[in-house]
Amino acid sequence: MSAEGLEAFTARLKGYEGRPVAVTGVGKDPVNGPMIRHWCEAMGDTNPAYTGPDAIAPPTMLQVWTMGGLSGHTGRTEAYDELLRLLDEAGCTAVVATDCEQEYLRPLRPGDEVTFDAVIESVSDRKRTKLGTGYFVTTRMDVRADGEPVGTHRFRILKYAPTRVKPGGRRPRPVINRDNAGFWEGVRRHRLLIQRCTDCGTPRFPWLPGCGACGSPEWDTVEASGEGTVYSYVVVHHPPFPAFAPPYAVGLIELAEGVRMVSNVIGVPYDKVRIGMPVRLDFVRYDDELELPVFRARDGGGEE
Repeated sequence: MSAEGLEAFTARLKGYEGRPVAVTGVGKDPVNGPMIRHWCEAMGDTNPAYTGPDAIAPPTMLQVWTMGGLSGHTGRTEAYDELLRLLDEAGCTAVVATDCEQEYLRPLRPGDEVTFDAVIESVSDRKRTKLGTGYFVTTRMDVRADGEPVGTHRFRILKYAPTRVKPGGRRPRPVINRDNAGFWEGVRRHRLLIQRCTDCGTPRFPWLPGCGACGSPEWDTVEASGEGTVYSYVVVHHPPFPAFAPPYAVGLIELAEGVRMVSNVIGVPYDKVRIGMPVRLDFVRYDDELELPVFRARDGGGEE
């Protein structure tokens, strides 16, 4: 596309800014206790503010009350779909969600009836990323309860033309920072280290600056025994990625110490990996700089 054509195309995209996506959308259900309870159980959130006769909904549930479910919503306009079709026709056929922002104006309580409007807030200029070249599209949803503003939800995606990758190459390098440097130092010494809160004793993985159970920033480490089982797994067939040769198995491994980590499962054909399969920690060197902890299948099996 010429510079003039690119400028005209970008201007056409920006012409969608401010156009509505949904007008006077209505939540499928009022704010209610059962949904709050399910959310809190799934998130492990035991905040007492979310229970009892004066309960409020967790603020981060804001989008939950606007979701259309499998049947969708009425009141949706064509503007957003038109915009995405334009991007598809320009070769930006891939999409990835990048981030969301929420602003809370007042708590939602059981019985509140939720309505919302949504607009295309912005379309970026053409951006070049590692994934490919494309455009960031941001939608803004304004949420109300019984006519009163309660919050705003912004959702941003990248619609892009995927970068063509060449087969082969080296594995991606881990991002090492001050919060996880101790873990990677342990890997260098063939030790799998797990953080443990020194206030409440809760183990945690991956490494984080604070305890998710009590909030304490104080911690020490314990060395994993290396024993574990496959808690869940996927077999990756597509897309191809440099330095990886699909199909291969990626497992969520439950360690004997009670934490879980994602890693490759080796020592068994990818189609023989099973939930419950016992595994043992191993370290595999991929090149002169990179050595990673993986899990090797042991004798025995598991259940689907």
